Amino acid sequence: MTPNFQFETTPLDGLVVIRRKPRKDERGEFERLFCVSELSDFGIDFSVKQINRSFTKQQGTVRGLHFQRSPRAEGKLITCLAGSVLDVAVDLRRNSSTFGQWYGVELREDNNTSIYIPPGFAHGFQTLTCNCELLYLHSEFYSNQLEGGVHHHDPQLAIDWPLDVAQISERDAALPFIDFSFEGIEV
Repeated sequence: MTPNFQFETTPLDGLVVIRRKPRKDERGEFERLFCVSELSDFGIDFSVKQINRSFTKQQGTVRGLHFQRSPRAEGKLITCLAGSVLDVAVDLRRNSSTFGQWYGVELREDNNTSIYIPPGFAHGFQTLTCNCELLYLHSEFYSNQLEGGVHHHDPQLAIDWPLDVAQISERDAALPFIDFSFEGIEV
């Protein structure tokens, strides 16, 4: 059987870009968005406990950078259903060789690409077009008490957002910068 996914490793250990392989004919196309056995065959241990969707109206909007601490540190599988975003993951895992590094990938409704973000990473995105819709598969349930975040313009991270930030929530704008005492997330 033809595989439904092509997995691409990134410079950040455990962070994987997933290219979906749609089947097309005169009617249109069909594609698999998730398959636990195919992810497992690649070495990704991921079970879905929660599914969320976001819709963002304005181009240039930033959402994030969010994470959850143990015992609810979560992995995420992110897919863009409409529009285009720069999706960003930041390695915040304590003792990781890539601690504090970020990686971004463009997710578009037409590029058949998803990203798997392992536990211990912060996640955020910037909309590159108006009317962006993202689908999030989470490996853990949301916990307000264990949620954390990092400011999107943290100078230590130096994320290269492609557009000026047009809109951000008050909550995300108030997220802290990483300071010298931050040792990372235990997963």
